[in-house]
Amino acid sequence: MKNKLLQNHFFFVFPLCLFVGLFILLPVLGTIFNSFFKDVSFLERKFVFLNNYKQLLIDSAFWQSFCFTILFVFVSVPLQIVLGLIFALLLNEYIPLRGLLRAVVLIPWAIPSAISARTWQLIYNYNYGLANFLWMKLGISTTPINWLGTDVGAFFALVISDTWKTTPFVAIILLAGLQAIPQELYAQAQVDQANLWQRFYKITLPLLKPIIIVALLFRTIDALRIFDLIYVLTGGGPGGATTSVSLYAYKYFLTGDFGYGSCVSTVLFVIAFLLSILYIKIGQFYKSIIV
Repeated sequence: MKNKLLQNHFFFVFPLCLFVGLFILLPVLGTIFNSFFKDVSFLERKFVFLNNYKQLLIDSAFWQSFCFTILFVFVSVPLQIVLGLIFALLLNEYIPLRGLLRAVVLIPWAIPSAISARTWQLIYNYNYGLANFLWMKLGISTTPINWLGTDVGAFFALVISDTWKTTPFVAIILLAGLQAIPQELYAQAQVDQANLWQRFYKITLPLLKPIIIVALLFRTIDALRIFDLIYVLTGGGPGGATTSVSLYAYKYFLTGDFGYGSCVSTVLFVIAFLLSILYIKIGQFYKSIIV
């Protein structure tokens, strides 16, 4: 009976393992393997072992892209989690047109990233953008601001654009977690005369912790590999100030230096993998799997 149960489990898990192996694990291993070669178009492929990684350690342009990517993650992801939690709490309440609002809030996330980035590029336009129009109408400034022409302006323009697009994704994940919390707990807390903050702090947050960790995991990995938004909105400028690690690797693939591009991609994969393990450990998901 036990052997038959194991066979049934294997039957259902095998397609997933095959998919992961062919389309995720195999490309990752191929990229890691290629990072040990000097693989440049029109030149003979040569095994260089760790030379690419040694070059990466002294590559100032890489470290600039690395610092930008980490800073982007630490600024944008917590902002999206906080805003997503606020929206989820609001959408979880019994308010008029709640179903319609839940559908509408998904619109920014449903828009393709390239189209979203192009829209924000028009908003930030120096001559006729909506941002400068509102800025001047409100009397905050008398002259247009070059939002995408400065390091700080371009950085926060990307943060705002990414937050607008991906906060709905976080909100929907957290809303699903809120819906799973038994309402009897809140009813009992009200009987015990717990106020709104106490109910949120003692009931909502502890029970929502695993879902928040999942949202953090998804958004952190997505923010680490951000590419399309930057590619369309700033192109990595001004002066490479908003070049992410993914965009930096892409530039080497574009010029035909596949070995060094693979090296950069491998470093990004290792960072994402280690952060994933950290989140899983914080969320203690392994305990629920073992149990």
